Amino acid sequence: MTLRSDVAGLLAEAGIRDVDVDDAVADEHVRSSAYQRVVSVIADSRSRDQDRDRAIVAAILREPNEPASKTAVVALVDRIAMKATGPAEFRQWSAGLLPETDRLKAEGNREFIRRRVHDWLLYLSIENGHVPTPAELAEATNWMQRLLAERATSPEVLALLAESAHTRKTRNVAGNRAGSVSGPGA
Repeated sequence: MTLRSDVAGLLAEAGIRDVDVDDAVADEHVRSSAYQRVVSVIADSRSRDQDRDRAIVAAILREPNEPASKTAVVALVDRIAMKATGPAEFRQWSAGLLPETDRLKAEGNREFIRRRVHDWLLYLSIENGHVPTPAELAEATNWMQRLLAERATSPEVLALLAESAHTRKTRNVAGNRAGSVSGPGA
């Protein structure tokens, strides 16, 4: 596959016709913007086709500008996670995606995506009523702990974050919200 065929294929798959393929191939900023639009269209699809999603991720990860490809894949992970009905659905979807991340040369980029998937699995399990152990919560990134402090509705989860979140700001947010939130679930 060539960059041109990957970009053309991604735009066609997403039905995006107002991006000139030659301009995208010549300019990494145009490509990066196009990838974000492709991710948006794919994530908003009413049905998930795991093979199609995996092929799209594979094409994006062949992008020579690795930070741009990582950013697009993370955006897809975030959008799919926010639409997932639960951790099992997201776990199944992400299992098809994670092998594609081996295309990334930088271990840090591969690890970033793996951690984002792990964070979302924790988030979705908490939404499903799971109260994490302190060890599970400690494995979450600062970003996910902050997101949980801002969105969780479980008093138990908020109390745990107020006690043991990585940052003082997150502990304060969780502590303030813990006093005003009542009821089970997340």
